[in-house]
Amino acid sequence: MPVLKSIATAVPDHRITQAEVLAVLAKARGSALPARLEQILGNSGIDRRYLACEADYYLEPRSWTGRAAIYDQVGTRLAHKAAGDALDKAALLPPDIDAIIMISTTGTMTPSIPSRMIEPMGFDPSTQAIPVFGYGCAGSVLGLRLANDLAAAGEGQNVLMISLELCSLSYDYSQFDKKNMIATALFADGCAAAVVSGKAAPAGAPSFGAFEQKTWPDTRDMMGWDIGTTGFDLVLARDIPSFVTKDFAPFCDGFLETQGLEKSDLAEPACHPGGGRVVEALEAYFAPEIAGIPATREILRQHGNMSSPTVLFVLEKLLAQKPDKPILLTALGPGFTAAVGILDPQGAA
Repeated sequence: MPVLKSIATAVPDHRITQAEVLAVLAKARGSALPARLEQILGNSGIDRRYLACEADYYLEPRSWTGRAAIYDQVGTRLAHKAAGDALDKAALLPPDIDAIIMISTTGTMTPSIPSRMIEPMGFDPSTQAIPVFGYGCAGSVLGLRLANDLAAAGEGQNVLMISLELCSLSYDYSQFDKKNMIATALFADGCAAAVVSGKAAPAGAPSFGAFEQKTWPDTRDMMGWDIGTTGFDLVLARDIPSFVTKDFAPFCDGFLETQGLEKSDLAEPACHPGGGRVVEALEAYFAPEIAGIPATREILRQHGNMSSPTVLFVLEKLLAQKPDKPILLTALGPGFTAAVGILDPQGAA
């Protein structure tokens, strides 16, 4: 059975606080911000975030070529850093890796970043490079499912999964509609990597149980990208906290039931936070059996919503606490799709 050998994370150099975001937005607008925007920023649950560029960059006109160049430069650097640290933690070398999965929805390159990593990082030329585009915020949970399946293939493989998002490349401060205000309030940049191995592993290493996902009909307007003239344009049209309560909760109940689990059987879950109100909706779902999701709240507070890597930041934090119960992973992304999984931190029984 494949095991999770390591997780590593990386963030860009440029840190910005929510107070500084207010100042940047006022500068872009040329006047004081509307009270409603200040309220959105104040209720985000975020203190600071990391961005690919200095704040003033985002006040410049957007272009596909300029943003693609930043995705290449900053994204490649973050991917190398997270991948190298994950390999070190797993006590593996690049030639030990059989496949590299790359999860990203905020940029794309051909050849892909994992293909371009093979030579400079010393991976074997036969290493599979598997770029996956379009999972959005659900990317890491769905990516771990793919990594787990690949690790179990044949006689067992070592799989490196990298989740990279530079959400700030979609910012457009020339627009002050609701969805762009929310994007400005929530989204950030970051990268995480995980090594999943189907080869010999020590007893008691964390291992995945079941995964499940569901895509609801008539929900494509909830989240995603439109292809604009100068870059990706955010699609964000429905109330996701209400969706958690009405739709995600019964889906998650059904998943736990099929696994023979109650919420009281779980350690603190590793949730993609979305935003402050989404965290509140998730906490309401898990209560009273689970008293809060502080690791999810803390990652949101310190890093913002980095889209797909965020849940790996949370999972890394939870595993450091050495839990003795199964960890439920949850994320919601474009489709509109829910992704869930179970990780046994002490290995399968």
